[in-house]
Amino acid sequence: MSQPSDAFRHEAARPHEPLRTFHPRRAALGRDRSDALTRLFPRFGFSVHDEAAPFPRTSDGLLDTAALFGRRAPLVLEIGPGMGETTAAMAQADPDRDYLAVEVHLPGLANLLLLVERLGLTNLRVAHGDALELARHALPPDSLDAVHAFFPDPWPKARHHKRRLIQPEHVALLRSRLRPGGTLHVATDWAPYAEQMVEVLAADEGLASAGPVPRPPHRPVTKFEARAIATGRPSTDVIARRTA
Repeated sequence: MSQPSDAFRHEAARPHEPLRTFHPRRAALGRDRSDALTRLFPRFGFSVHDEAAPFPRTSDGLLDTAALFGRRAPLVLEIGPGMGETTAAMAQADPDRDYLAVEVHLPGLANLLLLVERLGLTNLRVAHGDALELARHALPPDSLDAVHAFFPDPWPKARHHKRRLIQPEHVALLRSRLRPGGTLHVATDWAPYAEQMVEVLAADEGLASAGPVPRPPHRPVTKFEARAIATGRPSTDVIARRTA
């Protein structure tokens, strides 16, 4: 198995890749998180981009989730789990489904790995890289029970709006990977982005969206969200279901 220094080389987009929806950030890992990457990533993780840390593949080259989790169960794709507390809590409370958390930032990835170990989670795996690239090239249609994207980068400046995760072409891709009846659940504390989320999900003809909803009990309040609420920025959840 490769060392983490080999597995985490991908940071910059290649010239022919689609525009990224995230901004790479450098941050010190610290001893515990560095150790987590060394010990736990080979057991519980893979790289979206780097063949030095490949994912198990089916005969047609797609992600083999049965080999990844050791069973066949409904799969939830978590896009950008941050430091991982919410993802770990949801996976722990939902043992009948498997969770695949895709993150580009190493401190969050490492922290989530520590939570997997500490809580003894068998239904949670991590991937380093771009979740849209994973969906585009490695996830078959109709393979996901749910997609979660909680507090993606709002890209608040108008000239950066094209980088937002929730826009028509990305939603169409994610919807195509959902099974019929599967759900796309997004949340943000940025009001203009919330409006865009509502509009984009409502406009997708393959989704049924009732617009913004109260935070469902199964989504814990994140630390980031709590700070936003304390400063007067309430959160908005939008849940849409695949109909076609």
